[in-house]
Amino acid sequence: MKGMSEREYAAHSGLSRGGVQKARKNGRLVVHDDGSINAAASDVRRAEMTDPDQQRRSLGGDGLASGPSDTTSYIKARTALTVYAAQERQLAVQKKKGALVDRARAETLVFRLARQERDVWVTWPGRVAALMAAQIMAEVERQSGASVTIETAIMQRVLEAHVREQLDALADLRVSLG
Repeated sequence: MKGMSEREYAAHSGLSRGGVQKARKNGRLVVHDDGSINAAASDVRRAEMTDPDQQRRSLGGDGLASGPSDTTSYIKARTALTVYAAQERQLAVQKKKGALVDRARAETLVFRLARQERDVWVTWPGRVAALMAAQIMAEVERQSGASVTIETAIMQRVLEAHVREQLDALADLRVSLG
């Protein structure tokens, strides 16, 4: 026998015996006249004819990338893609459950609420000025016994000035949602 048997070549190449038989059938092995396998010539022919991914898988590799390049970048990219897809699904579930809201909608609602609050404060002095003037006049008369008159219009202007100052101070506040 000039070359190796199928079992010997399988041990030599790291292939299973079935893999060696398949390679022989497909013409990827160089065989001597006596049926034995020329190992050196077969290794060269297999390297030329076999897909690198198939070789890597047959040797127990992952077979994810072909060629001499580093497969870790592909694996990292694939992992990142899988993580991103999982995060996307998790966000979709949270949105369906109502745990998440649309940012633009939330900002619009906060702005609308702030605008309503400001409008209520701007109109407040006109609603309470007469009542406050009457309460102050009653309190002064009760404590001093003297009758005092407080003009409602003056009370309203004073209240409006103080409310405007407070609203101006609150205008500097900004809501940050991210």
